[in-house]
Amino acid sequence: MPNIYFPHLNLSFHIEPIAFEIFGIPIYWYGIILTSGILLGLLIAMYIGKKEGMSTDDIFDFLLYDIVFAILGARAYFVAFNWDYYSENLSQIFNLRQGGIAIYGAIIASLIVAIFYTRRRKINLWQFGDVAAYGLLVGQAIGRYGNFVNKEAFGDYTNNLFAMQIVRAEASTPVTQNMLDHSIMRNGIEFIQVHPTFFYESCWNIVLLVLLLIYRKYKKYSGEIFFLYIAGYGIGRFWIEGLRTDQLVVPGINIAASQIVAVFSIIAGIIGFIWCRKSNPKAIKFKKM
Repeated sequence: MPNIYFPHLNLSFHIEPIAFEIFGIPIYWYGIILTSGILLGLLIAMYIGKKEGMSTDDIFDFLLYDIVFAILGARAYFVAFNWDYYSENLSQIFNLRQGGIAIYGAIIASLIVAIFYTRRRKINLWQFGDVAAYGLLVGQAIGRYGNFVNKEAFGDYTNNLFAMQIVRAEASTPVTQNMLDHSIMRNGIEFIQVHPTFFYESCWNIVLLVLLLIYRKYKKYSGEIFFLYIAGYGIGRFWIEGLRTDQLVVPGINIAASQIVAVFSIIAGIIGFIWCRKSNPKAIKFKKM
């Protein structure tokens, strides 16, 4: 029996978090999807990097250095804004099998690693950022479907075209009264109907990816793509984060942390893009290949 419905699209799925087992060890769809996103993102970045005259080895080596720090950053961001729970459940801090990572934490950690890595390898940071932006967008677009299989990171009740119905008992994200007021019974099982925010963000990432691929023909200096990515992702994330019911809220001000970071991302992206277009002395003139 399906446990996920998209009633207005006439689609239904039965999805369990565990894909299969190896010697009794469960392998989760969440991990498979994230890994697939990382690998495809790497291939895209290597393809674009080769066109820009960059060494594919430098891109691959960066991933080897970065992947651990990106996961730690994503987890640290999530734990920091859920410290009330984790302070009393310290053993759960590194329990990634149940999800609980934040993409902004991974991006921030990756930026720090990139600064040190490019200095060590004597690679232009902005050119490297341009190439990485494409890989990040591909990885994020695919990775969001990990939220889908975990039935998490969704928004409040909606009845729009993309409304998603999931079994209430399987929901991994806080359920609101508004959802309960509009719950649906299917064969004696209670479903809630929500915004599939994972789908919104994945679509936004794909649209941004296409736009940046098109813009690549017109960029003049290295760094322009990276800063457009930072601003563009921030715009989409600010809106989508406002729909979610599992927001990581900054204590004391009751504002979603990711919305605050998104605003700073938009501002930094716009300023950085203008800086690049002004032919900053550290930028590399982009040569189309």
